[in-house]
Amino acid sequence: AVGKYDVFMTRDDDVYLALDERVRIARQHEADLLISIHADTIAIKGLRGATVYTLSDKASDPEAQALADRENLSDQFAGMKIEDDNKEVTDILIDLIRRETHGFSMSFAHTLVGQLSTSVGLINNPQRSAGFKVLKAPDVPSVLVELGYLSNSKDEAQLLSADWRGKAAQSITSAVALFAAAKAGTATGG
Repeated sequence: AVGKYDVFMTRDDDVYLALDERVRIARQHEADLLISIHADTIAIKGLRGATVYTLSDKASDPEAQALADRENLSDQFAGMKIEDDNKEVTDILIDLIRRETHGFSMSFAHTLVGQLSTSVGLINNPQRSAGFKVLKAPDVPSVLVELGYLSNSKDEAQLLSADWRGKAAQSITSAVALFAAAKAGTATGG
């Protein structure tokens, strides 16, 4: 537990964990929120800054699509072949749950971008969307946070800075607190 929140990590060392397994862990713990934190590389050397992604069938831009495609293929590179999701529409209740979950994901993403903007550099248009597998839990609001790009020397230097990481962590913590308060207010009609 961290303060008044129970935080569950999918892992505590630098080992690969299948994307579906990350979602399974969140659902197993009945998570109210899944935050997938990344520092990736990208072919566009000048691209830098933090980005917050939510789930969408259609990517917000080509860079988001390329990043999602590469991330989603990572299971195959780890020696695992994951079958495609079943696209059948199960029923109206599941659809409503997904819509509500997506709304909460978008709300948290907006809050998180606001908090990160006060402490770390953001990419242009920092709230984006793409079909990341790790965001596909139908009942857990989820975001993928790309804190920066290791392919950019300035981002890499920031990611290696304990002070910068502390500021990023505090921004994420503040966003979680604001999200939890807003969600509690919604649940109580406030």
